[in-house]
Amino acid sequence: MGKVEAVTNLDEWFRDSLGAALQKQQVSMEPATEHYMVNLLSCFARADNLYEVTRDGYGLKPLAIMLADALETPSPMARNLALQRLGDVSLFISGFFQDSLARRAVDVDYYAKMGGGAYDTLSGLPPRTAREHALHSVFSELAAKFFQCVEAIAEVAQQSRVFNERDVLRLYDLYLSTGSQRAQRALNGLGIVPSFNVSSRTQH
Repeated sequence: MGKVEAVTNLDEWFRDSLGAALQKQQVSMEPATEHYMVNLLSCFARADNLYEVTRDGYGLKPLAIMLADALETPSPMARNLALQRLGDVSLFISGFFQDSLARRAVDVDYYAKMGGGAYDTLSGLPPRTAREHALHSVFSELAAKFFQCVEAIAEVAQQSRVFNERDVLRLYDLYLSTGSQRAQRALNGLGIVPSFNVSSRTQH
C-alpha cells in the first residue's frame, strides 16, 4: 500500500519517475525523446490539455475520428499537429490508463496501432521547419519503441497510485490478456506470482 505525496515540481517528478522506469525496464531512450515524454506527461496532467470540446460535450474524440480529421486537413502544418496529438493522446491514455483499458473492447493494442502509426507517419514526412527538424528523430523513436514507452508511462502511473483489490484484479487481467512485464512486476511486488505460463497476444 502507498500514500499520497505532495509534489512541488511536476516536471521534475515526471522526469525522475520516467527515468527510473526506463532504467528499470532496461530501455535506452535518446535525451530528446525522454524530454518529450516528460513534457507530454506534464501537459496532460492538466485535464483541460487532454480533453477538448466535442459534439457531445467535453471529452476525447475517438481515435479513428482524430485520424480522419488529420488526413482531411488541407494544411500540412495543421495535419502534422493533428497527427502529433493523435500520437500523444494514444501514448498517454494507453500508458497512464493501461489497467482500465484491459477490460474494454478497444484495448492497448488498438491505441498502439493508432498512436504508433501517427508517429511513424510524422517521422516519414520530410521536415520543413525548424520545429519539424527537431522532432523528426523523436517521432521516429516513439514509433519504433511505442510499447516500451507505454510500459514506462504505466510504471510512472503505478507509482502515483494506491492499490486496492480492484486494481489488483485489473493488473492480473492485463497480465493475462497482454503478458505485460510491467503488470507482472507489479503483481510480484504485491506478493502475487502467477502459477502458470500466459500465452499472450503481445509481449510488451
